[in-house]
Amino acid sequence: MIRAPLPAYYDDLDASFAELWRLLAEGAALGRSGFHLPALATLGADGAPRLRTVVVRAADPEAGSLRFHCDRRSDKAAEIAANPACALMAYDAAAKIQIRVEGRAALHADDAVAEAAWAGSRAMSRVCYGAEPAPGTALPAGDAYTLPDEAAAGTAGRPHFAAVLVRAERLDFLYLDRRGHRRAAWHRNGSGWQGTWLAP
Repeated sequence: MIRAPLPAYYDDLDASFAELWRLLAEGAALGRSGFHLPALATLGADGAPRLRTVVVRAADPEAGSLRFHCDRRSDKAAEIAANPACALMAYDAAAKIQIRVEGRAALHADDAVAEAAWAGSRAMSRVCYGAEPAPGTALPAGDAYTLPDEAAAGTAGRPHFAAVLVRAERLDFLYLDRRGHRRAAWHRNGSGWQGTWLAP
């Protein structure tokens, strides 16, 4: 049986760090990537964990940050506003890689970050923010909500839109291979990152 060669980052901590950010950036750009739809964990008002899927819209290795969008009327937005501690996790079965990000989230609703994110959003994405009633509202039937048409979405949803920037404070990268798994982690150290190998 011929096995694929081990990836260049297999025993290279710096290359693993670069691969982690390459994959996150690819996740922001490509809908088919396993890193496009990570799970986001926040803390609810009762202190219990809350978990849901978000769409990565940008990954910035220089700033060490990720961006996703949310409806500012949502529980997710309220949870982030009350306690910015959060974590994201995604796994790509084809690549056999799991990435975890722990950090602090910041809501941007009425500033340049939000305006740029809104301007870069597609009409079909903007429609969701014009939905009535607000996300999480109890409905008498599954279809008892309304959406604006795409022509009106350019303005109808903007008051409810927020961009969320997550400043990563800890990163965890796990690669699975029968010849030996590799796991590494990094934490912010001043303006840089300190990395180490971990037992898988």
